[in-house]
Amino acid sequence: MAPDHTVSGKFDLLLTGATVLDPSQDLHDLVDVGVAGGRIAAVGHDLQGEARQQIDLSGCLLTPGWIDIHAHVYAGATTWGVSADALCLATGVTTIVDAGSPGWASLPGFVDYIVAPSRTRVLTFVHVSGLGLIYGPIGECEDIRYVDPERTAAAIEQWREVCVGVKVRQGGHQVGDHGIEPLRRAMQAGRYTNTPVMVHIAVGVPLDDVLGEMRAGDIVTHCYQGTGDGIVATDGNVEPAARQARAKGVLFDVGHGGGSFRFDVARAALSHDFVADVISTDIHAHNIDGPVFSLAETASKLLNLGVSLEQVVRQCTTAPAQAIGRPELGTLKVGAVADLAAFHVREGGQFEFRDVAGEVMVGERRIEPHLTVRDGTVYRPRELAAECEEAIARARQMRAFTGRDFATLGWAPPTG
Repeated sequence: MAPDHTVSGKFDLLLTGATVLDPSQDLHDLVDVGVAGGRIAAVGHDLQGEARQQIDLSGCLLTPGWIDIHAHVYAGATTWGVSADALCLATGVTTIVDAGSPGWASLPGFVDYIVAPSRTRVLTFVHVSGLGLIYGPIGECEDIRYVDPERTAAAIEQWREVCVGVKVRQGGHQVGDHGIEPLRRAMQAGRYTNTPVMVHIAVGVPLDDVLGEMRAGDIVTHCYQGTGDGIVATDGNVEPAARQARAKGVLFDVGHGGGSFRFDVARAALSHDFVADVISTDIHAHNIDGPVFSLAETASKLLNLGVSLEQVVRQCTTAPAQAIGRPELGTLKVGAVADLAAFHVREGGQFEFRDVAGEVMVGERRIEPHLTVRDGTVYRPRELAAECEEAIARARQMRAFTGRDFATLGWAPPTG
């Protein structure tokens, strides 16, 4: 039922006609939303009052602004980073969280040059390696001297307003011969700052060893990866260690990425009722133009795998807000910041979705972004199209550098 906030008043923005779905209030109803001063001013049936701007959203689903807790947006300073500001606002994402692109040494630049000018709210996990993710081809924890929990913790405390926790990548490529020592140091930084640790799982480090170190509130990302040492065993069952970790309060995040989301793994996990707590993209320079594209596209994949629309919205709003310790986000409660997202949920189509292994799934439903409200300001996809295309072009350029595709860059090494 709609909250009893049917009032008259003056609004900067009045959104009418949409079906509002807000998991934080168990709200799923045809109601209006009034915005004033960048805040939710009223939620209710047939709101009356003057409005500087009124938008009819008939046929749309209106939710709290979506929160992507795994992305790489340190563009221009890392091999993974993309300029995600316009893409977020074009696709319903009002808060984006970088998953460890900055380490302690590069965090000040991230704050000054990424966070400060962004219209989207930008937060970050700080990598326990001082290198952060500046150079993808070489593992950031191969040299353990870079892995410093004290400096990491001090940086988080210095920029607490934008830092939500600690990041570590625990695949064999990232840690070399050091096993779970980087994770242990990340956990130490997490304890120092009382923040969660996001842990990338991948082949090369036993899952049992990783999960055994994690605490309630810590986050496993790439939960549906199929590279090895994942949550689904070769027989298709969920690993007991994953269930034990969930029982003690560890959270599981999709973190699609360019190599970390397979339909077969997701199907197996879902068949055993192992549903991710959070949906995120792990969007970066190598997947912005496929197979990830956006959080809405990633959420559509889960929707077509059988997760309910209500659950998908929760996984993109309330759940990530709680996971990063920002419960004031991901809600349309009166007084909350006016971050909203409107979508068309297309039904009965033949929509193609691709995973990282190249499997194509044909689904009947797709979540398509229609409009985003960030801090009371309205953004529409068509108005941001040119910025999005520029971001994709820059990502392709970085991809060429990383892949040594010099021909694409119009250069060839001298011969002879």
